[in-house]
Amino acid sequence: MSLTQPIASDHQLARLLQIGIVLEEVIEARAGKHATETDEAGDDDITELLESASAESARHRRRLENLLDDLDAETVPFEEIQMLVEAQYEADEEFDGVLYDQLCNEETAYKFYDDLIDSIEASETGFSVDRGRLLDTLRLIREEEAEGVEEVTELMEARL
Repeated sequence: MSLTQPIASDHQLARLLQIGIVLEEVIEARAGKHATETDEAGDDDITELLESASAESARHRRRLENLLDDLDAETVPFEEIQMLVEAQYEADEEFDGVLYDQLCNEETAYKFYDDLIDSIEASETGFSVDRGRLLDTLRLIREEEAEGVEEVTELMEARL
């Protein structure tokens, strides 16, 4: 399955939305873990940014899950993803590393949603979920990811 081609079925769309959910779950878990660590270290600006990013990813995940409900597809429970992330991902103690990680997460998510929107727009397939609602939801998420990239970049530049 590739985002360089139009999406041809509900099944493909469901799988791509599930990829978005997993992406959001990973971002949520990483940002949450980093927020706890930066809070303990007393860096309020970074903690606030990471807590906001974690909450935003949770909202994105719920929006994607709502779209999947219309496609009658199952998702991977967040708790399973969070345990995998915690077991396999060691956060960098350095604040610049935390910000760089968050920037990469935000940019990856933005690019994924941008490509997904392009693929849906190029598709002539009729989906069981309303196309307008689908695209509106994905565009909103993409816009929030772009804002996240800007916020992280501004904070990184302020620390130079």
